[in-house]
Amino acid sequence: QVQLVESGGGLVQAGGSLRLSCAASGGIFSINAMGWYRQAPGKQREFVARITTGGTTTYADSVKGRFTISRDNANNTVYLQMNSLKPEDTANYYCCAYARGTSGYWNNYWGQGTQVTVSS
Repeated sequence: QVQLVESGGGLVQAGGSLRLSCAASGGIFSINAMGWYRQAPGKQREFVARITTGGTTTYADSVKGRFTISRDNANNTVYLQMNSLKPEDTANYYCCAYARGTSGYWNNYWGQGTQVTVSS
């Protein structure tokens, strides 16, 4: 079973930075795209950023120029560097991965989330 564990969330003042990490473990045969989503209280979960195995990145317009996604394929880890944080970035951030585990099937896997709070 593929498991994703996020870390790096916390409380930061507006304009500050945080770096999130997400490590995939378990019975993994292969991982394709990895990414980050976020969900604020009372809102739908929304896309933040995505990175393919080859390093192609995609960002939500709201974070372009402020957030950078990267990955370490050798260690099945994805990162999200968040700079110039704003109060509206406050949310629970979820890691996701499109992976093939021991079942042999490709599925979307999710982490448990890490809270990011930006104070004004």
